[in-house]
Amino acid sequence: MDKIYYLASCDTCRKIIKTLPNANKLTYIDIRQNPISEADLEEMYQLSGSYEALFSKKAQLYKSMDLKNKNLTEADYKKYLLEHYTFLSRPVVILNNEIYIGNTQPNILKLTKAMTSV
Repeated sequence: MDKIYYLASCDTCRKIIKTLPNANKLTYIDIRQNPISEADLEEMYQLSGSYEALFSKKAQLYKSMDLKNKNLTEADYKKYLLEHYTFLSRPVVILNNEIYIGNTQPNILKLTKAMTSV
């Protein structure tokens, strides 16, 4: 199933969604209303190969918890991702068994290109 994990309150997520072709074909999962399950996270992990790749080091909690000064393991990243939605690098789109993580320009360009053929 093609889906997008996002925050409805996130301006960046909303802006990206507006620009995506065929965005109506995605199943939308607001991670604040529907926290990421371990099964969802495992699917993302299988596609990305790393919990760290899914983790947002821009999150306010990352800074306030002083995590940048800790030596985090993959198990730590997984634990934090399951504990609080802000740690997920947003948006995460799973499309045709490919994963697109975050809002970097190259990622959004690849996602937009992939969405045109959906």
